[in-house]
This record gives sequence, structure tokens and C-alpha cells, in this order.
Amino acid sequence: MVLNRKGTNDTRRQGLGFVHRSIRLRTAASLVLIVPLGFWLRRLNLGPESRWIANWGGSLSYEVFWMLVVFLFVPRPQRITAIAVGVCAATCALEFAQLWHPPWLQMIRSTFLGRAVLGTAFSWWDLPIYPVGCALGWLWLRRLCKWGDQAAGPPAH
Repeated sequence: MVLNRKGTNDTRRQGLGFVHRSIRLRTAASLVLIVPLGFWLRRLNLGPESRWIANWGGSLSYEVFWMLVVFLFVPRPQRITAIAVGVCAATCALEFAQLWHPPWLQMIRSTFLGRAVLGTAFSWWDLPIYPVGCALGWLWLRRLCKWGDQAAGPPAH
């Protein structure tokens, strides 16, 4: 039971905590799904044209991954559009940062995690993928929230 300042039961806050907790659980489950999918897509090798599929699939999952990570810490449906715009801007900035090669950054990029998060080589072809990936992430998060609304049932009174 959650008590408000007057010492009475505040069911609205209790319901909100449940919704945030369930959204976070679904977001974490989505991360468990998207991470291996992204790595699998990056490693996909079905022939000459599969490199294009691997690049697009990996980049799309990269954008969805970052949107899920941000949403895990800010699980507010009204912030989904801001998250999409912010993630798109940040990943585009990271793409341009790949043109910069100071020794300390190269050392970070030489690790698996550094390559996975920061990338290693700038590509103009990655830039159009990022907004598409954020749009996909936006849809994914909207669906997570709608599913949560259905699962939570009617609001408590």
C-alpha cells in the first residue's frame, strides 16, 4: 500500500508503480531479444548481397537497442518521441565521431565492446538507416506501452 501525504491510500501511485515495473520488465525482455538478433544479423553471410542485409539489420537493431536502453531508465510513454529523436541524433554523432582517430579512442575501439558501441569506420550509408531504426524503435516502444496498458487492466479507483 502506498500512502499519500495525508496518510490515506493512494491507489493511483500504486498503479503507476506497477505499470512502470511491468514496462521495465518488458523492455528488459526486449533487450534480451534484440541484442543477440543484432549480433546474428551482423554476422549473417548468405552470399554477396547478404552484406547489405547484415549492415541494415545490424544498424536497425542498434538503434532499437539504444532506444530500449534509454526507455528502460525513462519508462514514460509520453517521452518515446523525444527518445527517438535523441537516440537518432546521438548515433549520427557517433557515426561522425568515427572520422576522429585519437590514440585513446582507437584503443577503446580495439575492444569488442568499443567496436560494438562506437563503431570503427564512418559510412554515409549508415546515416539513412538511423532514422529508420529509430522509427522502428518508436513503433516497438509504442507497442510495448499498449501491451502494458492491456495487461494492467482498468485503472484502480
